Amino acid sequence: MTKRVEFEKSSGNVFEDLNLPKADERLFKAQIAEKIHDIIIERDLDQKTAGALLGIDQPKVSALINGRLSGFTIDRLFRFLLALDQSIEVRVTSKKKKDAVAELKLYS
Repeated sequence: MTKRVEFEKSSGNVFEDLNLPKADERLFKAQIAEKIHDIIIERDLDQKTAGALLGIDQPKVSALINGRLSGFTIDRLFRFLLALDQSIEVRVTSKKKKDAVAELKLYS
């Protein structure tokens, strides 16, 4: 006999699915951290070298690439991208529909 597995379709934001506060901000920070991690991997940097570029110590690089982001603000993550020679564009637009929810997104 097979056991029926129940599941719920994701909203696309795991933090929202877990009912965590500031879910959009958490997802945005995770996406930025993922981009930083990808750049570190692309450049074949060890954590100590990456830390020197970012102005942080190796344990903070480890926290960053392992998704422990509570000590990192969006502003700080943006500064890391700039230190890695990345350009950042911010676009502000009105919501499309009156009842729509404002969004925070990362495009890369």
